[in-house]
Amino acid sequence: MDIVIIGSGNVAAVLGRKFKAAGHTILQVVSRNSKMASALAYEWDTVSTNYKSQTNKKADVYIIAVSDEAIDDITIDFRLPGKIVAHTAASVPKEVLKNVSEHYGVFYPLQSLKKDMTTIPNMPIFFDGSDEKTKKVLEQLALSISPGKVVEAGDDARLKLHVAAVVVSNFVNHLYSLAEDYCRKEGLDFKQLLPLIEETASRIKNISPQQAQTGPAIRHDSETIHKHLEILKTHPQLKNLYVLLTESIQQAT
Repeated sequence: MDIVIIGSGNVAAVLGRKFKAAGHTILQVVSRNSKMASALAYEWDTVSTNYKSQTNKKADVYIIAVSDEAIDDITIDFRLPGKIVAHTAASVPKEVLKNVSEHYGVFYPLQSLKKDMTTIPNMPIFFDGSDEKTKKVLEQLALSISPGKVVEAGDDARLKLHVAAVVVSNFVNHLYSLAEDYCRKEGLDFKQLLPLIEETASRIKNISPQQAQTGPAIRHDSETIHKHLEILKTHPQLKNLYVLLTESIQQAT
């Protein structure tokens, strides 16, 4: 397919690389950030523009890969009649694009993406469309970059899924950050925890997270919990989370 990518951030960069690797043609990169757009255009041997009024009108699919807040700005006075247009946001309804084209939808990659990734991880694609034509094309495009990991999902399902994604990715990473800061202040090497992190993540491939739960909270080991809280007196933010999560684990069992 011939594709125009609108945006030049993390999602735009990773999707563009996946599209190129799958044999698609990136006709153009459209972005207000001229430096980033030019860099991606150079990487993909294509052209870029900083003005949406100069968007190439000959593509098969237009992927709007910008922040949630920026989607409304893109749609103002932006018309691509007859073209398939999709945004990549989980929590934004597809109808935000209804004035751009009659063939509008969503192309949402469920993955934490960074443009400087050396290896692109697996990323399930959740798609939706205003009509069967749009759904079919977006599904084919998704299957070309993520075979076997493509699911049709409406606005409500994607939003609920995004909540879960924030918990398992953003919140968990924040805990890693707090643990790293704690280790630094206590003269410990955070990297010594990496085998534990990897084992914990790997374990839930085969059993449910509830079955995989271990530690002093689920054992109701009050003596160990008390010792931990004594240590955490000088780390109030982590202490508060320790208490909150301990109570949550115990209430769930």
